[in-house]
Amino acid sequence: METTNYSQQPFIPVIQEKEEVRAEFIRRTYTHVALAVLGFILVEALFLQIPAIVNVGLSMTQGWTWLLVLGGFMFATNYATRMAYTSTDKNKQYLALGIYVVAEAFIFLPLIYIGIEMAGGSLALINQAAILTLALFLGLSMVVFMTKKDFSPLRNIISVGMWIAIGLIVAGMLFGFNLGLWFSFAMVGLAAGAILYQTSSILHEHHTEQYVAASLGLFSALMLLFWYVLNIVISFSGD
Repeated sequence: METTNYSQQPFIPVIQEKEEVRAEFIRRTYTHVALAVLGFILVEALFLQIPAIVNVGLSMTQGWTWLLVLGGFMFATNYATRMAYTSTDKNKQYLALGIYVVAEAFIFLPLIYIGIEMAGGSLALINQAAILTLALFLGLSMVVFMTKKDFSPLRNIISVGMWIAIGLIVAGMLFGFNLGLWFSFAMVGLAAGAILYQTSSILHEHHTEQYVAASLGLFSALMLLFWYVLNIVISFSGD
């Protein structure tokens, strides 16, 4: 299979392309985000039907074991992201997106299971969190597309915020304290910033053949938002 070496061609951001070219790139990107979400739902449903996988997922939520899971997830994330952005082979880009979808499905497994159990075996809490997440995601996306503003300055803020969050999560696990709802709300804000940045980067930091990589970045921000919205919904349902 022949591939084009885009690294030897001048970089032209999507924002500078003709309107029809830009619209096609955005359509492809969001189609792949939708497919990634569908893939996540299908893989999660499959995992929930296999008691052995559910038991493994639940057993890995305590102490050092959960740190190992988070470490493995971060490794899979970095590997998939690097593959998606550096490879010009579409097959490898799709493989990267697939790896990330499966990794997300596994990391979400304990939280989804808890949400279903707290709702008496229904998907009520999951659906509430999904609707809230989708509404926030669409609203933030519209802000970017209507203003066409470059949110790249948020990149450093998000990076620092994520490292602080990881440090707090690790500290909470090691010293046994609960980060509480304030942390979840703060992470929703951080995820909102990530969505603004990732949506902006579609126009300002990608060329027209990077729609798979762009969809991976958007999907990762969407799932970060969903994780903490679901945490908040579950917390309120338990009060």
